[in-house]
Amino acid sequence: MTELKDRVALVTGAGRGIGRAISIALARAGASVVVAARSEDELSEAVKTISSAGGKAAAVSVDLSHRQQTFDFPSRAIEPYGAIDILVNNAGVGSSTDPRPLADFNDEFWDRTLAVNLTAPYMLSRAVLPHMLSQQWGRIITVASINSRRGSVHGCAYAASKHGVLGLMRSLALEVSSCGITVNCICPGPVATRMNDLRIRYDADRLGRDLKEHEQDLTLVGGRAAPEDIAPMAVYLAGDQARMITGQAYNICGGINMA
Repeated sequence: MTELKDRVALVTGAGRGIGRAISIALARAGASVVVAARSEDELSEAVKTISSAGGKAAAVSVDLSHRQQTFDFPSRAIEPYGAIDILVNNAGVGSSTDPRPLADFNDEFWDRTLAVNLTAPYMLSRAVLPHMLSQQWGRIITVASINSRRGSVHGCAYAASKHGVLGLMRSLALEVSSCGITVNCICPGPVATRMNDLRIRYDADRLGRDLKEHEQDLTLVGGRAAPEDIAPMAVYLAGDQARMITGQAYNICGGINMA
């Protein structure tokens, strides 16, 4: 597929999981992809995978929990290909790192979660808008969560940040929809990633359930999605065929949330 030929995409949190799958899919569709994450080793592997399949990719390491790195990051991300046409805000901090009830919540973890899940998408979106506005074309896609629509037991920071990013993206969609720029969210349910592995183990223990039975019962379809189940929606939203779709939030959750 070449529907994204001559487009440049930036994907954060691209070292593994959903971000890696989206990066590979965008490259397969013809985009040149800038992959960003904290781990240089994981980024190198992602670039190698894309390049070996005939795609184009460049890696930029960044820790979006640090405000200065986030502030400096856009100019570094633009260097490889000179512009960003498609932004995929995927990097995230999950509740599994430090799950606990609100009464005992860790303030530092709250700040870090909002910095990565909400402030970074705000700053990166603002940084890529001048180029998108100048060419009257752009795609901003944010990987939110079904927890942008509901609460999360022992995960208040995660749910709050995901509710917030949904409001942020819908507000931005209102501002730029007449400029050839679409802004949408993807809301995955449980996905088989390292981060979600920790969460479902925590919940199984908390509920006194067998881990395999708990995992199987997470969705109506049964089990969890794979990262590759999320990527096709990102590719679709990034293309010209999705020009009339903006301000939307698509659930990919195996039937958990039907809103």
